[in-house]
Amino acid sequence: MADTATVDLIKKKAALMRRDVIEMGYAAGGRGAHFGPALSSIEIVASLFFGIMNHDPTNPTMADRDRFVQSKGHACLALYSALGQAGYITEEQMGTFKADNSFLAGHPTRNPQYGIEVSSGTLGNGFAVACGMAKAAKIKGEDHRVYSLVGDGECNEGVIWEAAMGAAKYELDNLIAIIDRNGVQLAGTTKDIMDVDIEALWRGAGWDVLVVEDGNDPASLLDALAGMRDSRSGKPHVIIADTTKGKGISFMEGSLDWHARPMNKDQYEQAVSDLENA
Repeated sequence: MADTATVDLIKKKAALMRRDVIEMGYAAGGRGAHFGPALSSIEIVASLFFGIMNHDPTNPTMADRDRFVQSKGHACLALYSALGQAGYITEEQMGTFKADNSFLAGHPTRNPQYGIEVSSGTLGNGFAVACGMAKAAKIKGEDHRVYSLVGDGECNEGVIWEAAMGAAKYELDNLIAIIDRNGVQLAGTTKDIMDVDIEALWRGAGWDVLVVEDGNDPASLLDALAGMRDSRSGKPHVIIADTTKGKGISFMEGSLDWHARPMNKDQYEQAVSDLENA
């Protein structure tokens, strides 16, 4: 069972990260932001950065650090907010999201000194890179873990399954994927776009599979992540976390309209009010 202090810390960080997402996305103005998929994955990313991963913001490239790969790169605001709360980037830098010459682009661009391990955005590519990183660690006898955040819509990509089968073949039990199953992708619900049994697909590919029924609950996530982190089963691990698209913002929750778009002043004020009254 996750200890109460760690759960409370992650809840506090998740609340701050949600506000960061709204502030960064609003500051981007007409360039917009992927609010929905970032907000659904906040607790996942917070649990990793503040409860599970071995990392050090004062030494971001230390050799034995755990690696985090944001494969669903469009949800980068979840990562940037964690990097800000952890101390990799400053509040001033966070305010430059999508601005000209900013390193905080609309999809992550590799910048290890700021905690961004991999460039991602082409769906499936980040996950494949994470598989390669885990295999490299095995070859070199390194003991760190590789964590990859994957979207449920992203699981429609063929490269996901090529990489997943390779990871099983090479027994990459130092690799943990987390599927943010919020049920909504760019053009509709995941059931409408491609109604498949994701759990069966991952098991069929040879992975250790665990479903977390409330993927916005830090205690459940911590228990699942800690168990897989400490496992040496000979299989790569995947957590399928059922989350809410746009979690925490009343007019965004479950809404296809808020997969990606700009936010006006009235919407910003409503979002801030939702968070302050949560």
